[in-house]
Amino acid sequence: MALDPKFRALLALPGMQLGRPPVEVTPAMMREGVKALASPLPPPPVHEVKNMSIKGPAGQIAVRLYYPTSVRPLPLTVFAHGGGWVLCDLDSHDNLCRALALASGSVIAAVDYRLAPEAKFPGPLEDCYAALTQLVAQASSLGLDASRVAVCGDSAGANLAAALVLLARERKGPAICFQALMWPVTDASCTSASYTSLGEGYMLSRDIMLWFWECYLASPQDASNPLAAPLREKNLAGLPPASISTCEYDVLRDEGEAYADALREAGVNVTSRRYLGMIHGFVSFPQVTEVAGRALADMGSDLAAALYAPT
Repeated sequence: MALDPKFRALLALPGMQLGRPPVEVTPAMMREGVKALASPLPPPPVHEVKNMSIKGPAGQIAVRLYYPTSVRPLPLTVFAHGGGWVLCDLDSHDNLCRALALASGSVIAAVDYRLAPEAKFPGPLEDCYAALTQLVAQASSLGLDASRVAVCGDSAGANLAAALVLLARERKGPAICFQALMWPVTDASCTSASYTSLGEGYMLSRDIMLWFWECYLASPQDASNPLAAPLREKNLAGLPPASISTCEYDVLRDEGEAYADALREAGVNVTSRRYLGMIHGFVSFPQVTEVAGRALADMGSDLAAALYAPT
């Protein structure tokens, strides 16, 4: 399918093509630029938003919980935001988390993990794991059901969510029953066919992905560590079911679909969808395409089906 014409017009606007930043542009400067481009759309109303702080491996970590209803206890979905491990924060993904809470019927707990390059691998992942373990430990007081826990994320956040599943297995808990991955980063090589054919001109470029990886990894050897690059994991058997979404015009498309295939080959139940005509992160542009709302509804439905399945 051809690129959605609405996105063709959007991509032609100044500043919509993300390439490797000039050396004089720091990650902190880029973060401020992202904030300046924040969506002016009104946030979807949810029953309650609770801001809390949990103890992380290098200090306090902010966590924002979105309660869709007054019902207690509710299932928990731990969410990691995208942004190449370098950009974005709780506010940049506020609307998305609200929509997912409403669509899934679960509490979305967004984790404000430390960003690269100030905190390199495995720092951001360890922050997410600390949040997961403490949220589960405090489930009763927070109105959460510790027996119904999922992880979710978009892009680099989906990388963290997938790695969180592997880390929880390695450390024997907490139990995770589902992983919802939106256009996940799963491999550091940046050599897939979609990187070749879609490496520039579709917002997220091969050049900036290479830069993101340089910011995130502490050493070249980390590129083969499955906790950094989940596609490198040789034993995927026994992992929780997954929902994996990809975008037709996205450099990350093939590695996300390769991870879905690898999970299936290991006997994991996987639902996968490729959104035709869409670019990376299109759910952040509901004002551009109605497919954004449909994709969030799809992911929310997958989470609900897993978290509300009869036991």
